[in-house]
Amino acid sequence: MKRFPEKNVRLMFQDEAGFGRINKPRSCWISGKMRPTIAGQHIREYRYAYGAVDPMDGENYFIIAPACNSDWMGAFLSELSTAYPDDHLILVMDNAVWHKAKAIHWPENIECAFIPPYTPEMNPIEQIWKELRKSFANKFFKTLKHVINHLEKAIYHLNSQTVISITQRDWISDCFSRISEAI
Repeated sequence: MKRFPEKNVRLMFQDEAGFGRINKPRSCWISGKMRPTIAGQHIREYRYAYGAVDPMDGENYFIIAPACNSDWMGAFLSELSTAYPDDHLILVMDNAVWHKAKAIHWPENIECAFIPPYTPEMNPIEQIWKELRKSFANKFFKTLKHVINHLEKAIYHLNSQTVISITQRDWISDCFSRISEAI
């Protein structure tokens, strides 16, 4: 691990998720003896949210991008680095191909750690995606712009307390306190 004594060390968990115009009807409540009608659509238009969350204090950072690839991963890392210039970021992520691409320029204040393959339960940002998807339940979007606007609002409403309540785990706190003591 690189040593940055003048910087605050921040542990963040990173991932990407696609949001689009293919909806999945979900169960819902309706008053009276009516049966709910949910519009369905199968239009293959997507945008991808790149995100990083800190389970310790609820800090979070997201961008919305048109693709999931090494170019956009690099753009996300650059923006994340700029958003936290006084912090040394340890970014925990899965083993997606674009996370390991040689073309990615890693900013000086970010280093990565990879979770084992096929262990999404070790990446608490997965629960953030689940929470954001709740706001998409039974919605019909006329255009991709409507999807983007809805996603932006859902991300905007994620406050620090919500992020902490969804992502904080005892094992993360224990591991990070040990890492911080070693630095």
